[in-house]
Amino acid sequence: MTRWLDDEEQRTWRAFMAASQLVQEELDRQLQRDSGMPHAYYAMLVKLSEAPDRMMRMSELATELNSSQSRLSHAMKRLEERGWARREPCAADRRVSWAILTDEGLAALTAAAPGHVEAVRQALFDRLTPTQLRRLREICASLLPTSNPS
Repeated sequence: MTRWLDDEEQRTWRAFMAASQLVQEELDRQLQRDSGMPHAYYAMLVKLSEAPDRMMRMSELATELNSSQSRLSHAMKRLEERGWARREPCAADRRVSWAILTDEGLAALTAAAPGHVEAVRQALFDRLTPTQLRRLREICASLLPTSNPS
């Protein structure tokens, strides 16, 4: 039997979807306009910049970004074309490929970060009170898998 959403759940679901889409679109628009990259590429560069030696297994990067292997591979190709990242086979295991952030990629990320942070502030943080921010963080953390740090 289908558990249909009641009126309150429907309003909550629609508000959540609209707000999520609005924030994502604003961030993507800002990054495209100011840095020439979609938000997905920015997220990849961030993950690689935070990894030891600025490198991760492609499979781990896909997991971290909640991306499919094929989508990640396509995006990696675009990053490689820009000189922002490269792939290398693992010497110890031929089934593994490493994604590596290049110096040019780190420079692109460093240049994009100030505008992105300001866009995040305008799209989210400046619109909420400290209490709302705490509640939002708690709600989001409760939706994430327990292995994902909040």
